[in-house]
Amino acid sequence: MRKRRSQFHRSIFRADPNGDPEINTTPLIDVMLVMLVMLIITIPPPTHSVDITLPAGTVDPGSVLDENRVTIDTADTIRWNGEAVDLAQLGQLVKVASERTDVPTLMFEPEARARYLRVDEAIGAIRRNGGAKIAFPGIHQYGGMI
Repeated sequence: MRKRRSQFHRSIFRADPNGDPEINTTPLIDVMLVMLVMLIITIPPPTHSVDITLPAGTVDPGSVLDENRVTIDTADTIRWNGEAVDLAQLGQLVKVASERTDVPTLMFEPEARARYLRVDEAIGAIRRNGGAKIAFPGIHQYGGMI
């Protein structure tokens, strides 16, 4: 009398060598999903941020009494109303401007391809020295970059 083999034995050792190979991919997909979840959990959260209070309404150019333009070009040159300054001088100029009774608006206009690090340093210098009114005219130039 011949012994009957189990279904498990038959699935591993095929009786028909010409049959379709059927591989169960469900365990492979399960392992992949578990690994993906573990990767997402282990990614560290971003710890760096720059807090900026954007203006809520529209800026009327006629209502600005004193207007200072801060620009940054792709060569990392910071300019205050067209004059090249470094970060320390920018901080001093912002401090002098913020001590006035009518605090002027700083029009911050970095070029679209300026380095983020330099823009971040300039915003930090403005915020540390009391720059409370920052406007971003020309922000439309960044529309196609995101």
